[in-house]
Amino acid sequence: QVQLVESEGDLVQPGESLRLSCTASGSFFRIYTMGWYRQAPEKQRELVATITRGGSTNYAESVKGRFTISRDNAKNTVYLQMNSLKPEDTAVYYCYAFVPDSRADYWGQGTQVTVSS
Repeated sequence: QVQLVESEGDLVQPGESLRLSCTASGSFFRIYTMGWYRQAPEKQRELVATITRGGSTNYAESVKGRFTISRDNAKNTVYLQMNSLKPEDTAVYYCYAFVPDSRADYWGQGTQVTVSS
């Protein structure tokens, strides 16, 4: 199966930056879409950003201009550069991947990002 391993989150202050990474391993040929979702306490999981293999990106309105998603196809790794972090960005961030080989969605274990002064 496909395993998504995320970097550790962190406790940061408002206005600071943090970079998350997620690397896929397992049995697959290509990953079409990779991205990040997040879930805050008492909230539903929501899309943060996605990126296709060809580089097309999609961002939640709340993070546009602050977050940047990128990927290294050779490394099967997706990154999320988070700048100007706000307390409302506090959530568990989940890496996501869609693998055409299995026509399945895969999720990382989740990593905690806390933005607080």
